[in-house]
Amino acid sequence: MQTLYADPKGESNVEKYATSAALKNALSDADRTHEQGRIHIGSVKAENPTVTDSKLDGKIPHVILSSCLNISEWDVVNAKTKKPVSLPPERLTKYVIKSTVEKRAEGWRVISDEPQAKAC
Repeated sequence: MQTLYADPKGESNVEKYATSAALKNALSDADRTHEQGRIHIGSVKAENPTVTDSKLDGKIPHVILSSCLNISEWDVVNAKTKKPVSLPPERLTKYVIKSTVEKRAEGWRVISDEPQAKAC
């Protein structure tokens, strides 16, 4: 995911990890960022993942996870100058995110990510 936002052309292998709404939303958000002449540099961490629900015996096995998404070291910068972009001071940089992953033929894929607007 980091690569998708770091490359102004939006080239990455995000399809290996995401599909459905998660993929569509990530591609759309990265495109919007790049259209504004911005990229993200640094790292993102999903901390303390916890399984909150699972259904492994169904037609399509899935798991719901709750994690703390830490973007405090993921900086938004001008794509040309690499200078930091001003962001709202109230912006959460560590927040709870609920993710649903499904087992597909090619492996486990994130199908949805839902930020919970709650600090962690």
